[in-house]
Amino acid sequence: MIVVKVGGAEGIDYEAVAEDAASLWREGVRLLLVHGGSALTNRVAEALGHPPRFLTHPGGQVSRLTDPKTLDIFLMVYAGLVNKRLVERLQRRGVNAVGLTGVDGRLLEGRRKTAVKYVEDGKVKIHRGDYTGTAERVNRALLDLLLEAGYLPVITPPAISYEGEAINTDGDQVAALLATTYRAEALVYLSNVPGLLAHYPDEASLVREIPVEKVESPEYLALAQGRMKRKVMGAVAAVQGGVKRVIFADARVENPIRRALAGEGTVVR
Repeated sequence: MIVVKVGGAEGIDYEAVAEDAASLWREGVRLLLVHGGSALTNRVAEALGHPPRFLTHPGGQVSRLTDPKTLDIFLMVYAGLVNKRLVERLQRRGVNAVGLTGVDGRLLEGRRKTAVKYVEDGKVKIHRGDYTGTAERVNRALLDLLLEAGYLPVITPPAISYEGEAINTDGDQVAALLATTYRAEALVYLSNVPGLLAHYPDEASLVREIPVEKVESPEYLALAQGRMKRKVMGAVAAVQGGVKRVIFADARVENPIRRALAGEGTVVR
């Protein structure tokens, strides 16, 4: 099993991703595709007069503040346009893809956070009323049913809380959870950079490999700021959970999945 997380930032070549995924699928490689949609969500939110707000947490991670209206926009973009266009691209290439959110069939269950700590002006504050959470359980029976019937699942947040509420959850963490559930051969994170960069945004400073036991050392944590820090910590959890390797790679190139599996990008083992 290969789990591929396609980011939602500007510059992603979704056609190249779909072409590569379809080619691998036809060769018999089992795949789970997970995708984001952050850049488009931001644009839609601005257009609707409800601009995005982000919280920086005490550990340095960054997350989207998700009030009820933001959750509606999130559902429109992730579960709607981005998901169905990716499914369409795969269908056009002869792959019988099925788009799912974590809400469908309780595919991804987790706990809604009743309060979220964040840092503002150097002070730790608490925000309440957010619709965010962390996916903790996977309905593997549903995915196995689809995979065994020849369908390619295309998965996106939100997840569903144990109380039955849609919750915004991090797509990178979802991909790591799925990869761990299946003890995947590889977890591939595709984004608009070639991997983890020592001197962002200098792409010539690509870090080729990180031993998992050193990921949390100051040397490497200093390279992973903002949303990248969440990705790196997800990689650590996946490798510790039995995934053989995690690759951060470029989604702006031809054959992005194959190139990642061949070792291009940053590899965590």
